[in-house]
Amino acid sequence: MKKSVTIFCLLITTALLAQNFQGKATYKTSRKMDLKIGGKEGVSMSDEQKAKMNAMMMKQFQKTFVLTFDKNTSIYKEDKKLSAPVTAASNNGIAMVVIGSGGGNDIVYKNTKENRFASKTEIMGKLFLIKDKLPKYDWKLSDETKNIGVYTCYKATYTRQVEKTKMDMNDGKITERKEKEDVVTTAWYTPTIPVSNGPGNYTGLPGLILEIKEGNQTIICSEIVLNPTNKINIEEPKKGKVVSQKQYDKIMDKKTKEMLEKYKPSRSGKGHTMQIRIGG
Repeated sequence: MKKSVTIFCLLITTALLAQNFQGKATYKTSRKMDLKIGGKEGVSMSDEQKAKMNAMMMKQFQKTFVLTFDKNTSIYKEDKKLSAPVTAASNNGIAMVVIGSGGGNDIVYKNTKENRFASKTEIMGKLFLIKDKLPKYDWKLSDETKNIGVYTCYKATYTRQVEKTKMDMNDGKITERKEKEDVVTTAWYTPTIPVSNGPGNYTGLPGLILEIKEGNQTIICSEIVLNPTNKINIEEPKKGKVVSQKQYDKIMDKKTKEMLEKYKPSRSGKGHTMQIRIGG
């Protein structure tokens, strides 16, 4: 009888701990860059100048984010506010236009139990609140493992075909083309932390995602704090013009074209414009 009571008490304690389970995970982001500069007139840039420009753009993507989570909800946001410049120009007539990079006030709220998210973001001074269902990832689980810190992680992959719109500018003329390509997402998750969550909008695995690699972008967890002393407060963002993910993507496309038009060189000039779109 005593043994039965002990087991019952243990089950109650475990259930209570699960209900109150909270944590914070810190992630570092990085992205490989491949900047191409072209045009009939050519561009006078040394290899050193190109390397400096590439390093400057890579730095735009080297950020730190914190995922604050409990069993069913989470907030994902940049760890500190950064002054992200919208444009930067060199002395040789090249203008670099960065659109939708996201500022330090961007927030992604997820509710995995209700299968939805709310993402607060800003585009050129205008605040948007994207509300939609969480993306569905058809993960393929693997027995392959590796350690990230003290956690044993398992590999999962997801492949999807996407249609991307690419815009080029040559001698002041904008051309647009659509290309289909397969995008492979590789995730490493740990069942030791039993929450179906991860950075950004990534979910759907039987454990916290500690690393994501998709295309040229890598997101990796550098620190985890479970059940911190101070209680975590997870609040869904409310401010911003409410749009769906599809509506937001259309707005991004429109803003990209507007920025290209704004910074394009004159037909008689020799300037060139590089446009780099982030996200979407």
